[in-house]
Amino acid sequence: MDNETKERLGEIRDALKKYGFDKLLGQTAKSKITPGDDSEDLRELLLDDQIPINLRLMLQDLGTTFIKLGQLLSTRPDVVGDRIASELANLQDDNPAISYGQVKAIVERELNGKIEDLFEDFSQQHLATASIGQVHEAKLITGERVAVKIQKEGITDKIDLDIRIMKYIATRADKWNADLRKINLPGIMDEFDRSIHKEIDYNNEFMNMQRIESNFELNEYIHIPITYPRYCTSKVLTMEFIEGANLNDVYASTGDEFDKKLLAKNVLDSYLQQLFIDGFFHGDPHPGNVKIMENNVVCYLDEGMMGFFDEKFKRDLSEVMVLFVDQDVDGLINQLMYMDILDYDIDTNSLRRDLNDLFGRYFGVQLNRFDGVLEALLSLMQDYGVILPNEVVTMARGLSMIEAIAHNLDPEIDVFASIKPIAAQIAKQRVNPRQILKGKKSNAILYSHMLQSLPKLLTRTIHKIENDELQFHLEVDITDKVSIVALISALIIGSSVVSFGPMVFDMPLISLIGYIIAIILSIIGMKKFVLK
Repeated sequence: MDNETKERLGEIRDALKKYGFDKLLGQTAKSKITPGDDSEDLRELLLDDQIPINLRLMLQDLGTTFIKLGQLLSTRPDVVGDRIASELANLQDDNPAISYGQVKAIVERELNGKIEDLFEDFSQQHLATASIGQVHEAKLITGERVAVKIQKEGITDKIDLDIRIMKYIATRADKWNADLRKINLPGIMDEFDRSIHKEIDYNNEFMNMQRIESNFELNEYIHIPITYPRYCTSKVLTMEFIEGANLNDVYASTGDEFDKKLLAKNVLDSYLQQLFIDGFFHGDPHPGNVKIMENNVVCYLDEGMMGFFDEKFKRDLSEVMVLFVDQDVDGLINQLMYMDILDYDIDTNSLRRDLNDLFGRYFGVQLNRFDGVLEALLSLMQDYGVILPNEVVTMARGLSMIEAIAHNLDPEIDVFASIKPIAAQIAKQRVNPRQILKGKKSNAILYSHMLQSLPKLLTRTIHKIENDELQFHLEVDITDKVSIVALISALIIGSSVVSFGPMVFDMPLISLIGYIIAIILSIIGMKKFVLK
């Protein structure tokens, strides 16, 4: 361990002790994380009203990386609980601005030229500053007015060092503390590592802006700032300077300058397109990241944090939304199990009652907006120990923000009426012949791999049966000759009458699987009743 790491680890250890988190991690007098029998004390400590506040203060003291971690955790109430998530939302991502001399040196190094040759004008005063970078207004030689985001010097090395230490602490805590093990600290750190390295690579935000701009190129009411590739690197991002009204000013306006109903519809429809059509969506659409330009054009800013759904997950999520809006509790539980979000051994009776209570509470009267129901659903999942995929939480958080913006613009807007048709349309694609044919090539590869593995699988299975290494847990008594013969017969007859599904060797794949199981059971029967 080098001196820099030792020094930083000492700073973190001191901060943990200062705010009382050395006990939470289970530290002994020797400052090592060790197992103990104080789980009740730890639970009492976690219930302390001061814990969320102390956590926020500690993260603020420890600087950029820890502030960013806190901001990530503030979006995961399903992991850290509502109290901590709410408190961490108050973290301030600010830092002293770097000098113009430092900015000039970074820009000239990154863009490989003198700043006066690259820009007609470059303001020495920053427009905004944060822990990772700061923004300056400038004018290109070709005349375009731009905003230039510059990453502060040395920030990447500091973040890398902190993440190495965070992972070390998370691994030790997860190993020795049963209470912390439940929230999977190493998994959280892996997620955070990916997230923050995307944020500090401005090439990632540049590509995000290009992609979302392409998705809305035919929509005259949605705008994404134009980017200038010649002036963009991993540490410098140059984009169109956006002049527009802040949402708070639009909310307060009383004249006819803004068509608020049109704006509400465009904000909501554009986000639903991102979620259910494009599968590529803004991860942090708070009011500060939305500007209103002339002619009621909505402009999305800060595309550093984006979410992504693949085609399958997009269809699965669409089905969840349809079932959710329809208040189909049984269908919702089955769908979440199909998506591997809920375990099959979960107490479905209890969950069904809680979901019915939730729907009764929020849908007991005519409702046209979420109004807290998504947060309540996330909290319910937390009660059942369900750790939701990060993209789902990001989507729920983003949709809640957009819904609030739309409702502030137009209190009468019906969010559910907008969601259900588009979600139902995507969900129907699961049974669309074109979509099925689209996946035919990948299915053929999968079936080919299965067939190639089949002889080896059968050989291994028979070998295990012969050596009494294979156990079957069946609801029938296979010690009875009649039972096993009936089971084999049912499998053969059932497999013979199946006429649907993908074909393998001119027979349905389901039939082939049924015949294989029948063969295995026949071998078991022969070994048990004939050869013994």
